[in-house]
Amino acid sequence: MSAPSPLASARQRPAPGPDFSPLTALLTPRSVAIVGASGTPGKIGAIPVAMLREYGFPGQVFPVNPKAQEISGYRAVPELAAIDAPVDLAIVAIPAAGVLETLETCASLGTRAAVVFSSGFAEIGEDGVVAQAAMADLARRTGMRILGPNTLGVANINAGLVASFCPFFRPRFAAGGAIGLVSQSGAFGGYVANLAQDRGLSFSSWITTGNEVDIDVADGIACLAEDPGTRVILVYMEGARSGPRLIAALERARDAGKPVVVLKVGRTEVGAEAAASHTASLAGSDAVYDAILRQYGAYRARSVAEWFELGYAYAVGRPPKNAKVGLITVSGGVGVMMADEAVSGGLDPAPLGPTAQERIREIVPFAGTRNPVDVTGQMIGDLGRFAEMVEVVLAEHDYGSIICFNAGAGHTDESGFRIQKVWQDVRTHHPDAFIAVSGAVTPPVRRAYEADGCLVFTEPDAAVRTAAAMARSPVAAARGTMPDPMPRMELPEGTLDERTALRLLGEAGLPVPDARAAPDPDAAALMAEEIGFPVVVKILSPDILHKSDIGGVALNLRSAEEVRAAAVRVLAAARTHAPDARIEGCLVAPMLDTRNGVETILGVHVDPVFGPVVMFGLGGIFVEVLQDVALRLAPFGLEEAHAMIGEIRGAALLSGARGRPPADVEALAQALSDLSRFAAAHADRLESLDINPFLVRPRGEGAIALDAVLVTRRGDA
Repeated sequence: MSAPSPLASARQRPAPGPDFSPLTALLTPRSVAIVGASGTPGKIGAIPVAMLREYGFPGQVFPVNPKAQEISGYRAVPELAAIDAPVDLAIVAIPAAGVLETLETCASLGTRAAVVFSSGFAEIGEDGVVAQAAMADLARRTGMRILGPNTLGVANINAGLVASFCPFFRPRFAAGGAIGLVSQSGAFGGYVANLAQDRGLSFSSWITTGNEVDIDVADGIACLAEDPGTRVILVYMEGARSGPRLIAALERARDAGKPVVVLKVGRTEVGAEAAASHTASLAGSDAVYDAILRQYGAYRARSVAEWFELGYAYAVGRPPKNAKVGLITVSGGVGVMMADEAVSGGLDPAPLGPTAQERIREIVPFAGTRNPVDVTGQMIGDLGRFAEMVEVVLAEHDYGSIICFNAGAGHTDESGFRIQKVWQDVRTHHPDAFIAVSGAVTPPVRRAYEADGCLVFTEPDAAVRTAAAMARSPVAAARGTMPDPMPRMELPEGTLDERTALRLLGEAGLPVPDARAAPDPDAAALMAEEIGFPVVVKILSPDILHKSDIGGVALNLRSAEEVRAAAVRVLAAARTHAPDARIEGCLVAPMLDTRNGVETILGVHVDPVFGPVVMFGLGGIFVEVLQDVALRLAPFGLEEAHAMIGEIRGAALLSGARGRPPADVEALAQALSDLSRFAAAHADRLESLDINPFLVRPRGEGAIALDAVLVTRRGDA
C-alpha cells in the first residue's frame, strides 16, 4: 500500500444548507438611521451621514446624536425611539459595549437591517466571541439582517446609498457601474475602491462583510447575482463557514450568467493561519476551495492585478468566444512578447493564411504579416490603411480576441480619438469579439473606448493575460446532470480491514478483485486454487496499513504450496513487527500485472466546510511528491469526472504515452462518479478513504481497485 492520500482527515461536519433572504433593506432602504452620528468631519460617525448627502440618497436620513440639532443638513434626533417614521437600515457607529443594546432597540422598533462598524468582537478573543454569539442569536431571533460587526460597510451606488466610512468614496463614484464587490476584509474593500477611483471605474454595489455574524460572503454573491446592474462579481475571501451556502450562491450566479472572480487568500498553511486570526474565518483546505470554485464556475485569480483586471474586463468588454488571438502591433519586439504571453496563457496566436498575408503586404509592403501582424509605427499616420489591415486580420480567422499595441499613438485627445474611431467601426462590424488596445491614452479617450466595449490596458502583456484568463475561465453552465443518490449501507466503525473495504466498494459499484479472507495458511491455499493462479497473499489486519514495509505481502504465487508457505511467512512477519495488531488472517486475491495499465489513486476526504470531496491522481511520485491531484465535491456525474481526469498535469499518461496503449478513461470516470455517490451517501460516517493503487487498464479492459483503506467514524459522531 502506498502512502495515504495527501488530503488531511477532518471530523467537523459541514454547516447547514443554503437559505438566502433578500437584502432589500440593506441595499435599497427607504430610510437610514445613523447611531453614533457626528458632525465632526473625519469621525467614523460623520462620514456616512455626509456620504448619504453627497450621493443624493433619496430616502429619509436620521442622524442619532443627543447633543446635536443638525448634522450634514439632516435634522438630528436624540435617540432611536425619537424617530417618528419606520427605519429600514440602521448604521451602528458606537463602541462595542453598547452595540447589543442598540441592536435590540433597533429590532424592537422594526428596523429590518443593520450595519455594525464597531470592532471588538470575535476577532479579539473569547469575550468577543461570546458577545458576537449573542449578536448572532439576536439576528436569528428577530429576523433583522446584520452586516458585520467589524465591517467597513456597504454601498449601492446606483441607489445613492453609501453606508460606509471608507474615505475612497470621494470623489463621488458615478452611477451605472457594473462591478459588484463582496469582500470579507473592509480594508481590502477600501483598497479596491481606491483602485477603481484611479481607473475611473464604478461599482454597482460594494459589500464588506466583516465578522459575518449574519450576512456572509455567500449572501453577497447571491444578492449580486440577481442585481440587473451587476455584470461581474468580484469576491475577496479568506474562508467560508458554510460550504453549502457558498456553493448555492455560486450556482445562483452561474445560473444568472454572472461571472464570479475570486481572490481567495490563505493558499499556504501560514496564510491560512493569518486569515483565521484576522477574521475568525474557518479557512479549510485551500486545495478544496480551489476545486470548489472551479467546479461551480468561479475563476480564482492568483494576484490582485489579475483579479481586478478581470473584473474590469467582464464589466466593460466581452469574453473571448475561443482561444484564438490576433495580435496587432506597431513594434515587432512587443509583438514577440505578446505572442510569448499568449502561448504561455493558453491562447493560440494562429498564423494568417497565405492569402491574408499577401493582402497585408499589398497594403504595406514592409509589414510583418504572420501573427503578430506588425503594422509598424508609420501606419498610425495612415488610419485608412490601418483599418484595412485590421479587417484583413478579422476576416481571415475566427479570432476570439484581437489585441493591439499602439504604443503612444493615442497620447493626446486628438490622436487618440482618431484611432478610437477605427476601433469603434471594428466593434460595429464585429460585436462579439474581445477587443483590447494597449498604449498611452488620455482619460477621455479611454472612456470612449470603454463605452464601445473595447478594453484599454497600459501594458500589452496585461491585455494578453486578461484575454487568456477569460478564455480559460470555467464554463458558466453546469457540466451534465447529477447522478442518482446511492442507497446507504451499514458501515462498520473504525479502520476497516482491506477485505471489508473492498467488499463495500464493490457493493457501491466500483470494480474490485475477487479478494478472499483466509483464517490460516491451509485455507489460503484452498482459496488460491479456487481463484486461479497466480495470486497475491497479504496480511489481513485493520491495524497494518503499510503491509509491504513489514514483509506482509507475497506476490506472484503460482501453486498451493507457494501460497501456504507465503501465508506462514506473512503471518509470522506481522506477529514480529506488529505484535499488538489485530490479525484476522490472510487476504488472497488474483495477481494482476500492474504493467498492463496505469496506476492511479482515488480518495475521499470529508472537508469541514464543504463535506465529502473526491480526489484523483496518478500513483507513485505524482501524488506523493508532485501533489498532482484533482478534487471535486461529491456527488458528480460522468461529465465532471472526465473534466477532473483531464485536469491533472499527468493526464497525457492516460492517453497513451511512450508507446503505451490509451487507458480505459471511461471506466475510470465511471469509478470516480460511483465513488462520489458513495461518499455523498455516507458523508456523516466517512473519516477517510484511499484506493491505492486503482489500476486503469488499456481501453476496453476496464479498471480495478487493488488496495483500499477505509476509516469510518462513529454513527453518532
